[in-house]
Amino acid sequence: MTKRLFDIDPWMVRTSKLAVADKRLQESITSIGNGFMGMRGNFEEDYSGDTHQGTYLAGVWFPDKTRVGWWKNGYPDYFGKAINSPDFLSIPITVNGENVDLAKINYSDFNLSLNMKNGSLHRSFIGEFSTAKVKFEFDRFMSNVTQQLGLISVKATVLTGKAELTLRPMINGAVHNEDANYDEMFWELKDHGEQSDQRYSLTMETKANPFGTPRFTVTEEMQNLITTDVDYTRASEISELAVAEKISATLTANQSLTLLKQVAVVTSRDVPEAQQLAQTTAILQTAQQKTYAEHLAEQDQVWAGRWEQSDVQIDGDPAAQQGIRFNILQLFMTYYGEDSRLNVGPKGFTGEKYGGATYWDTEAYIVPMYLAVTKPTVPRQLLEYRYNQLPGAFHNAQQQGLNGALYPMVTFDGIECHNEWEITFEEIHRNAAIAHAIYDYTDYTGDETYVLNQGIEVLVAISRFWADRVHYSQRAQKYMIHGVTGPNEYENNVNNNWYTNQMAVWVLKYTLEILAKVSTQKATELAVSQDEQTKWQDIIAHMYFPEDKDLGIFVQNDGYLDKDLRPVSTLAPEERPINQHWSWDKILRSPFIKQADVLQGLYFLNDQFTVDEKKRNFDFYEPMTVHESSLSACIHSIIAAEIGEEDKAVNLYERTARLDLDNYNNDTDDGLHITSMSGSWLAIVQGFAGMRHQNGALSFKLFCPQNWSSYQFKINFRGRLLAVKVGHETSQLTLLSGPSLKLKVNEQSIVLNEQQELTVNN
Repeated sequence: MTKRLFDIDPWMVRTSKLAVADKRLQESITSIGNGFMGMRGNFEEDYSGDTHQGTYLAGVWFPDKTRVGWWKNGYPDYFGKAINSPDFLSIPITVNGENVDLAKINYSDFNLSLNMKNGSLHRSFIGEFSTAKVKFEFDRFMSNVTQQLGLISVKATVLTGKAELTLRPMINGAVHNEDANYDEMFWELKDHGEQSDQRYSLTMETKANPFGTPRFTVTEEMQNLITTDVDYTRASEISELAVAEKISATLTANQSLTLLKQVAVVTSRDVPEAQQLAQTTAILQTAQQKTYAEHLAEQDQVWAGRWEQSDVQIDGDPAAQQGIRFNILQLFMTYYGEDSRLNVGPKGFTGEKYGGATYWDTEAYIVPMYLAVTKPTVPRQLLEYRYNQLPGAFHNAQQQGLNGALYPMVTFDGIECHNEWEITFEEIHRNAAIAHAIYDYTDYTGDETYVLNQGIEVLVAISRFWADRVHYSQRAQKYMIHGVTGPNEYENNVNNNWYTNQMAVWVLKYTLEILAKVSTQKATELAVSQDEQTKWQDIIAHMYFPEDKDLGIFVQNDGYLDKDLRPVSTLAPEERPINQHWSWDKILRSPFIKQADVLQGLYFLNDQFTVDEKKRNFDFYEPMTVHESSLSACIHSIIAAEIGEEDKAVNLYERTARLDLDNYNNDTDDGLHITSMSGSWLAIVQGFAGMRHQNGALSFKLFCPQNWSSYQFKINFRGRLLAVKVGHETSQLTLLSGPSLKLKVNEQSIVLNEQQELTVNN
C-alpha cells in the first residue's frame, strides 16, 4: 500500500497540506543537503507535534557502545552512528506573545515545496492570531558554492491587525540521537558566545570514548541580517548549550520584516579547533556581501551544470519524471565527489537509521550510475575510499581468524561497526561488490592505472579472504562456503548461497587476470606465490553451485527448495510488509525473498548467462520476492527488460523511482533510501535502454514503455558525451563530443562521429 503526500510536478515536490499524521515522512522527503551537511525538512519555528529533528555533518560520527543480548567473540565494540549535530535551523517565533506552532495555532494557505532544480526548500502559511493575521514565508538551502554555508530566510508580513513580532534565531547544542543505544548525548560544550558585529558562535565536541576513534569539534557561527521599514530591537540570549538573538518589532497591516540567517559550519575534519572560529567568521564576512537571491542565483548555476549532464527527460508520464529527478537530486545533495574521505550513506542527511555509514550499496548501485553521469574522478574517489580503508579490512578478517581482507558491512573508517552477527559477519558477499566496482570502473573508463596499482592490492586481499573462507567437502569433492547471509537477508546462516559462491569465484578469476598484467615490481610487492595461484584455480574449477536441473534454475542456497514455496500473491495485503507484521522466525522459515539474490548475480555477471537462464530464474524467483529492500526492484526491472517482460520492467521501475515519494515499504519516515536511488536511473538506462559495456565496447537494446511517449538521457563514455533519445518506433543517438565511437544498437553495429545524429529502428 502506497502513500503519496506530494503533488505530481516535473521539477517540484509540493503540497498544500501539512501531513500531521505523517509529519516525519514529509520531513524525510523534504530533506536537503550539499555533500558537506544537510538536514531533514524540519520547521524553523517550534513544532510541538510529532517530529524528528535532524541535522547531519558529513564524516562526523560517534562510536556508540554496542548493545547486544549475547556477546560473541569478534563482535565490534561499537556501532558507528551518524550523529545528530548542533541544530542551526531553529528560529522560534512569537506573535503578540503567542508561540507560532502549527500543531496549536489556526492557520491557512499552507504550502511546502522542494525545488528540484536547485535543492532549495520553500514553505509558507498564514497564521491567525488574536489581533492579527500574519503571512510567513520560509526559504532555505545549503550552498554548493561555499559548502560550509547554510542560508535560511524568514519573511513575516502582517495582513491584518497589529503584530508584536519576535524571532529568536539560534544555534542549539542540546541535541540527541533517537537511535542512541544508551540514550546518551554524544556532544559536550567547548565554547559559545557573542562575537563582534552581532555574530554568535557555538563550539561543541563529541564526548570522549574508550575506542580510540577520533573526537570531532564543530564550530557553528551565525549572523542575522534584517530587512524592514520599521524599528526593531535585537539582543543576545546565551544559555547553557545554545546561543540566540532576540529580534523584536511591531508591525501593522502591509508591513513586513525579513530575517536572513546565514550560518557557517566547520569541523575538525578540515579545520583545527583553534582556527575554526576565524574560518567561520571569514565565511560569514564574505557571505554578507550578497543577498539571499544572489546566493541562490549562484546555486542555480551549479545545479544547471549538474542537470545538463545527468537529467533524464521522460515525455508522457509526469509521475515517472518526478521520481527520477527526485532521486538524482537527493543523490547529488548527498555526494558529488568533492571529498575522497566521504562515501554515500544509506540515509544520507535524511535520518539516523543504519548509522549513516558506508554499505556495499555504494559499489553495487552508485558506482555504475556515477560512471556515466559525473566526471571519472568521482567514481574513482569512491574506489580510493575503499583502498584507503584496506588496513581496516585486514583487521576485520583477522577478528574472524581469516586471512586477507573483509570489507565491513557498516563503517566510517574501515573498521566494522555493525552489531548484528548475521549481517556483520555472514553477509560477506559485500567483498565481491568492492571488487566488481573496480572492474566496472576499469572497463567503463578504460583507465587501468587504478586497477594495476591500488586496485590489485584490494583484489589480492579479497581473494586471499575467499580462499581461506571456503572449505573443501570430501563427500561432494567440491569447495563450499557455509554459514553466510546473501543479499536476501530473509535467510540467515545458510550454506552455499549461489550468489556468494558465484561472486567469490568471479573475484578469484578477475584477480588472476589482473595479476598477469601488473608490473614486475608490483608482482614482487604482492608476493602471490605460484602455489597460491594454483589453489585459487582449483577453487575456481571445483566450486559448488546449487542448481536444480529439472526446474532449470540456480538454487538460492542449500535447502531453499524444501520450503513451503508459494508466491507473494498468496499474502493478505494487511500482512505487508512482512518485516513489520511477522516475527523474525516466521520470516526466516518462509519462502519470501527480501531482495534480488540469484538475480543479483545474473545482473553482475550478465555476459556469463543466457537469456533463457535469466528468464527461467526470473520467472521462478520474482513471484516470491516481496521487494522489502530498497535495492531489489531495480535489479528485477533490469532483468525483466532484458528478457522481454516490458510491463513488469516498467512496474518495477515505478516502484524503485517512487519508493520514497510514495512510501512503498512504509519506512521512509526515518529517512530516505539514498543508496537505492540510483536504481531508477539504472532501470531506465540499463533496463529500458539496455546499456551494457563489456571489454570496452558499448551496446544498447532499446525500448520505450507503452505509457511513455519518449525518454532521453546523456552518458559520458571514455572521453565522449553521448545523447540517447528513445521512442516507440525509432530512436536517435547523437555523439555530442569526443572521438568517433563504435557501438552496437539493437544488435546492429554502428559508428558515430562527433556531432552526428543517427536514427535506428527499435
